[in-house]
Formats: sequence, C-alpha cells, structure tokens
Amino acid sequence: MEFTKLTSPSLKELFIRELEKMILSGKLPIGEKLPPERELAKSMQVSRAVVNSGISELARKGFLNIKPRIGTFVADYRRNGTMDTLISIMNYNGGILRKSEIRSIIEIRIAFDSLAVELCIPTITDEEINNLKNYVNQIEETNSPEEASELAFEFHHELAFLSGNTLMPMIFSSFKTPILSLWERFCRLHGLETLRKNTTTLFKYIEQRDSAKAIEWLKTSLNDIIDGSTQIYY
Repeated sequence: MEFTKLTSPSLKELFIRELEKMILSGKLPIGEKLPPERELAKSMQVSRAVVNSGISELARKGFLNIKPRIGTFVADYRRNGTMDTLISIMNYNGGILRKSEIRSIIEIRIAFDSLAVELCIPTITDEEINNLKNYVNQIEETNSPEEASELAFEFHHELAFLSGNTLMPMIFSSFKTPILSLWERFCRLHGLETLRKNTTTLFKYIEQRDSAKAIEWLKTSLNDIIDGSTQIYY
C-alpha cells in the first residue's frame, strides 16, 4: 500500500484557510470590510507579502472584493463565486455538499450530458465508440469506488470532447472534484453495480446511435439521484 507524502502548508495557505473559515462560518459576514493589510499582518503574525498574495487569491476564488483606494470587503461568494469557491466550501464542510448544491450539480450534468450526447451521436465514429467502450469495460472490471468514479468521469468527459463543442470538455473538467466526490458517494450508497448499469445502458444507446433513448436514459438515471431511489444527499 502506498501512502501520500505529507507536506507542511505554507503561511499563505494557512492565511487563506483561516480567512475562508471565518467567512464560511459567518464570523466575517458578507459586506464586512477587512482591516488594512498592515493590521492583518501584525495580528496574524505573518508578513505583508503573505497577506497581500493571500487576499489576491481569496479575491480570485470569489471570497473577497478588492476596491482600489477604498478597501477589501467580504464578497457574496454564493452569488459571485467560482468552482474554486465550491471546492473551498466542500473542504470546510469535510467534503460534504449541501442538498441544494448536490441537486444543482446533478441538474447541470443533465443539461451538459444531454447536449453532449445530442451533438456527438450524429458524427461519432466506430473508433470513438470503441474508445468509450474501453472505459465501460474498465468500470466493469474494477472493484474500487474511487477508480470507478474516475473512469466514469473520463467516459463522460470523452463524450463532452466528442460533442465538438470546444468549451464543453473544459467546463466539464472544472467540475471534476465535486463530481468525483458525488460519484464515490453514489457507489458506496448504491453499489458499483448500479454505476455499471447506468454507464453500460447509456453506452448501449450511444453504440446504437439512438440519441433519443440515450438522452432519455441520462435524464431518468440522473433525476433518480435528485429525487428517486438513488439519492446521495447527506
């Protein structure tokens, strides 16, 4: 068994984690102005360079709003956040997403996956179908929820790429962390066999080049996660 090498977080990482924790816990409410960088550096016993770079990173992640010559304010991260914001929320909650966030991710997947299937099936080649089949076969063979989740992600990412929409695979990749987390939870709650069935059935319709049935199956299986028999809420 291999163990992950442990590394100590930098002062910048510790600064970011602390401010994220204060924002997500409500100790720093939305709209509140942060103290000047000099005061933050003194109170948290770090350099101004750490504070400055940390604040810039937090602004990029959607947690802070920097107004030149006015100050830095806690941003409405749920309204203006990024995928990095969602990942920070997951980390703060111990990897757990709220019901509304899980539902939102699945709803986006319904829209994206349906469009990917609709666009790729009219032009998909036998070679591309065989590439998809390799993912299906590997999912059938593995007994690891983590590996199965990674393979399922790669299967759907390949569909996004085959759609011909140049933005879709990049957007899909941005959701990788929460999607993998939810698929692993799905496998643990409902078994690898259910994931295998969902993927195999979708592939069968793609192989038959039947867009209508493929999209119908996608919507059925994903809606079942939202409010059916395979829910994954915490």
